[in-house]
Amino acid sequence: MTTRLSASPGLQAGVERGPNSYRAVGAPSSGGEAPAERPEFFTTGTAARVRLIIIGDEILSGRRQDKHFSKMVELLGQRGMQLYGAEFVSDDFDAIVATLKRSFASGDVVFNCGGIGATPDDRTRQAAAQALGVELALHPEAARLIAERCADNARRGQGSADMSLPENQQRLQMGVFPAGAEIVPNPYNKIPGFYIRNHTFMPGFPVMAWPMMEWTLDTRYRDLHHRVVRVEHSFLAFQLPESRITPAMEELERKWPGVKAFSLPSMGGTGHPHIDLGVKGEPAAAAEALAFLRAEVLRVGGSLTPPES
Repeated sequence: MTTRLSASPGLQAGVERGPNSYRAVGAPSSGGEAPAERPEFFTTGTAARVRLIIIGDEILSGRRQDKHFSKMVELLGQRGMQLYGAEFVSDDFDAIVATLKRSFASGDVVFNCGGIGATPDDRTRQAAAQALGVELALHPEAARLIAERCADNARRGQGSADMSLPENQQRLQMGVFPAGAEIVPNPYNKIPGFYIRNHTFMPGFPVMAWPMMEWTLDTRYRDLHHRVVRVEHSFLAFQLPESRITPAMEELERKWPGVKAFSLPSMGGTGHPHIDLGVKGEPAAAAEALAFLRAEVLRVGGSLTPPES
């Protein structure tokens, strides 16, 4: 039997964590101060819903492979959180506006990757402003950081620190954010992302986006770490069609309303057709539901061990 203990579905099979892993985190693990006002989220129980939006035609066309989804699941899992949903959006301006309008209205905690550069296909900053009905403005701290980056480049013999030059004026466009936005630090090259209405906007490059995700989780949302303790148990069932065990899964969810049952049929691994059956939810209830499900497998003629070859 595989046992997983986490607030996220992203842990590897066989991993167990002790109860001390679920203490509330009292301080951020990386720099910065949390904003003075507590953000308002939609919550399920005591956990905020966290979503991921990935913007870019290059992902949808297959020119680049997305890496943000798995990293987001990993980072949330390390903090006792889980991903509620993910969405891929093209570079079409109207599509981004419509997606963000709906997203801003949701009350969810949302991480957005892609489209915040200063080339014609980068329209996320503009779309966010339109979705919120606010103007775009050059953020003074972003302007300072971009100027620092230009000066750093100049010292390395790459370009000029003169911010009046056309190329540096173009770089300043990357600091033009919706009015009211706050910066998100970028330790890779100093050019920041931005945060507004529980939405964090980051570049599409993992080397930049991932540290920005971590910083945001560990400063802005540190109070959300490890709020909900959930376990996931699973075991393999053999010689059993899903249709025969489905009624037991339905009964399980009626008996233990906070527990979800899952079924993952497979042909691989053991050399025999089998089902990866399991439950996830609050530890005590999940343990009871697991025992029920194992007993039901045997009752309806299934087996917990592979048949002899």
